[in-house]
Amino acid sequence: MNHVLPIALIFAMSCVSIAALLCCLRLLIGPSAQDRVLALDTLWICSMLMCLLLGIRYGSMIYFEVALLIALLGFVSTIAMAKFLMRGEIIE
Repeated sequence: MNHVLPIALIFAMSCVSIAALLCCLRLLIGPSAQDRVLALDTLWICSMLMCLLLGIRYGSMIYFEVALLIALLGFVSTIAMAKFLMRGEIIE
């Protein structure tokens, strides 16, 4: 039972890595700007999840703090890009 967690972490990291690669593909070939914003938002989530998985694997709290920082920056940047696409103005 003790060696189930490392196997589950490796499986989860590989799934998140595949999702991040697919997001990068959508970011590069997305036909519209909305597709690219959605792919970038999902890429933020994938990077946050990877930090959380690394924090669990190595048992370090710094990864959880980095994941929180990535989540905050990703949320703010997604809102800024969505507002720019809707209204054409930058947040002041």
